[in-house]
Amino acid sequence: MNLILETERLLLRPFELSDAEDLFIMDNNPNVHKYLWQKPTQNIEESIEIIKYIQKQYTENKIGRYVTIEKETGKFIGWTGIKYINDHVENGNTNFYDYGYRLDERFWNKGYATEATFFWLDYGFNQMNIKEMNAYTHAENGASNRVLTKCGMQFVEDYPDKDGVTWKWWQMKKSVQ
Repeated sequence: MNLILETERLLLRPFELSDAEDLFIMDNNPNVHKYLWQKPTQNIEESIEIIKYIQKQYTENKIGRYVTIEKETGKFIGWTGIKYINDHVENGNTNFYDYGYRLDERFWNKGYATEATFFWLDYGFNQMNIKEMNAYTHAENGASNRVLTKCGMQFVEDYPDKDGVTWKWWQMKKSVQ
């Protein structure tokens, strides 16, 4: 995939192996993983494997998470995008479109998550013709829960994962015009 997309302040492009160092720096930060699974990446080889996995999704599902770059500086700020979940069950669901993002802590609280979320929801519904988009967040991740609410996603329910951690399930359906 060589599709490059953009918002007012962001460039969005497919992952390349050359992004491994930036991905590792972000995912090695325990603060970034506070509301994930508390397992920061330990070495760059893990980041390379993650990128290969994402690239496989591009081939198999024609979509996946995209590198997100700050236009003004050209800096990697994290990843955003749509993923087709068909490799595990989440809240009793599989074979669904999931919106998600992860940003480097240095780029938090700048409105980038909201900007990217508005973009990807519009892209998913209007370019990909997705009928339903889902997302899930850690119940205590107030910032991400606010972003999804602000962007129009509807909270559906809380659910526990296999370790008893509570997550929130979000959904948005394409409006019929």
